[in-house]
Amino acid sequence: MTTIKDVARIAGVSVASVSRVLNNGPKVSKATIEKVSRVMKELNYTPNANARALVTQKSTTLGVVIPNLIDPFFASLAHGVEQVARQKNRQLLLSTAMVSAETEMQAINLLIERRCDVMVVHSKKLSDQALIELANKVPGLVLIDRYIEAIAPRCVWLDNLEGGKIAARHLLALAHKSFACVSSKHQIDDPLLRLQGFQSELQSAGTNIEDDLIEYGEPTLQGGEIATQKLLASGKSFSALFVYNDAMAIGAISTLEDNGFKVPSDISVLGFDDVLLSRYSRPKLSTLNYPIEQMAMQAANIGIELISKQPMNNSDISCKHIPRLVKRESTSFNVN
Repeated sequence: MTTIKDVARIAGVSVASVSRVLNNGPKVSKATIEKVSRVMKELNYTPNANARALVTQKSTTLGVVIPNLIDPFFASLAHGVEQVARQKNRQLLLSTAMVSAETEMQAINLLIERRCDVMVVHSKKLSDQALIELANKVPGLVLIDRYIEAIAPRCVWLDNLEGGKIAARHLLALAHKSFACVSSKHQIDDPLLRLQGFQSELQSAGTNIEDDLIEYGEPTLQGGEIATQKLLASGKSFSALFVYNDAMAIGAISTLEDNGFKVPSDISVLGFDDVLLSRYSRPKLSTLNYPIEQMAMQAANIGIELISKQPMNNSDISCKHIPRLVKRESTSFNVN
């Protein structure tokens, strides 16, 4: 493997001169810059990011912590951070964690060990206090899909409670009167708040959703299928189904169709997130848009601004985002 010493030897300059060229240092002649640059290209030399960070005390990385890469939602989140990393000439470091406090802390510590001073963290299980302490330790740490008042400027989040209310208002406007819900079994804020908002809006309209018509499962296609099978097994009828996310909603539609129900003529199905798959399901899925990619880009830019020690340029952009209803084919007016 080519080293900085190899570049210096072939270019006929000192290692210090090569280092100054790499770091845009002062007092480097144009001739030296051209010579060193030519040799680096000939040798296909790539500077070691960690070594440069040790010398300059500046990191060239941008980290992101997500639960997994399988879910399209988290893939979109990572892609948003990656776009900013490319724009800012930073190397993307990705660390995954299951939905547990232990693995989330391990994932964050892994980035800290890599001298990552900017990171976008999706954490659902670490306590508020633990995240506040981490924010004090890592200058560019920003939370996504999480709000903690004590570090509010470092939080980019979605109003899930309002999202549940928007979902209920949409289905009520379509004259539905009997409702069911499929939610995630994970005890985290997102599913709890979405269901709470949905129930609150139904109650305001003088109706409700029976406990027997709320089922829980893994937030996956199969989880949606299984939870919907349980709803149908209860023997209770419903004309509208609100589902925690798009993957579960598409799984729910599959189960409904397999059991002789037509969507949306028999049962309307409403998802949440607006991932790419929702536009290509059959029928195309009505859902609530969660602008996760744009939010991830915003979070990454906030992190970079934090370490630049310059005034944050986010006064015109709210860190709180409101879901937007996307009406497609899986919801329709209830004629029964």
